Amino acid sequence: MIIVPLGVASATPTAVRHLPSVALWREGDVHLFDCGENAQMRMLQAGLKRSKIENIFISHFDMDHYSGLLGLITTLQLQRREKTLKIVGPKGIREFVEWNVKFANIELNFDIEYVEVDEGFELQRVVDTDEYYVEARPLNHTSFCMGFRFQEKDKPGKVDAEKAHSLGITDDEQFKTLKAGEDITLEDGTLVKSYDIVGHPRPGDSFAYISDTKYCPNSVKLAMNTNILYHEATFSDSLADKAAETGHSTSSDAARVANEAQTKLLVIGHFSARYTNPFVLLREARAKFFPAWLATELRPIYTNPSQEKGIVKPKIQIKEMDEKPGSKPPKRKKFDKGGSKRFRSRKSGSSDRRPQRDDSGERRKRRPERQNNDYNNQGSSRPTKHITPRTPFDNFDRF
Repeated sequence: MIIVPLGVASATPTAVRHLPSVALWREGDVHLFDCGENAQMRMLQAGLKRSKIENIFISHFDMDHYSGLLGLITTLQLQRREKTLKIVGPKGIREFVEWNVKFANIELNFDIEYVEVDEGFELQRVVDTDEYYVEARPLNHTSFCMGFRFQEKDKPGKVDAEKAHSLGITDDEQFKTLKAGEDITLEDGTLVKSYDIVGHPRPGDSFAYISDTKYCPNSVKLAMNTNILYHEATFSDSLADKAAETGHSTSSDAARVANEAQTKLLVIGHFSARYTNPFVLLREARAKFFPAWLATELRPIYTNPSQEKGIVKPKIQIKEMDEKPGSKPPKRKKFDKGGSKRFRSRKSGSSDRRPQRDDSGERRKRRPERQNNDYNNQGSSRPTKHITPRTPFDNFDRF
């Protein structure tokens, strides 16, 4: 399971942040949580295929959370999609999509399955498959808003192959039956119990997406014992009154949910545009919960780095947070064949640092030494265009 933040802004985009959207990659399929403006372009830049989208979950009807939905649906139509797309959202999402599709005179080649959730519900399983399910709970925002939990179902334990062969079990169907937790009877009448051959089930990975909300118990329930909790942190503690007034969380609120839910990793996003440097939010979150990380657009977050790294590769380079706009790449150090630094030899007489005088006895002005710029020496090559920030707080073993 790989989590890729596509947009981490709140309400309005900035030069380096896009409107809210988070992609979850699992076994080749993509599940989209909210679909802000430009979400489909960010998917391309993140290295995710739009054709692989299985489900789209819309948390609420604030425009920044669903403004990219119609453009994405149109693109899927142009790509000649045939597979059914499932859209989950508050009641009214179907009317919104169908009216706009009809207004644009578009005849979709694929079906859309809608799961509309009525206001006033407490818990609803909005998606349920053989391998995973997604449940929704209401949050505490100024308008009706939902949070989601993506939960893999428990995986079968490992089979003791040596013990199975010693008992005469060789058929694939017998192994499948045992892994499914069912007992089998051999031809000689021997009863083989599943738990004698198959180990304990392995718990599936989980992810919680907590969108616009003040602190509420449902946030904790959705995030309980998750591998990754993505929680909005629109404001810092100094604007706690503003957060309460607008139905949002502070970074400390997000940390409180992470602590009570005992999640393994907290990732905060949905930053107000007033925070050009969101480290203040990270500091406050880390003061109350660790590990906590800033969501960085397009950079994958892995539940199992040893097996998942390299599966999702961003198509653009991630910009360093401390790199100033318009700054040139740092100069490269030159080395000789032996590995030691290679310096340019001084010109003759350059060791004499005394000021030079002309015939009249006046000091000559020293000409500034010519700067060696490796970038200018590269000819017509240009540096890779930087798009999104990467924080110096990153845990590179996980990210």
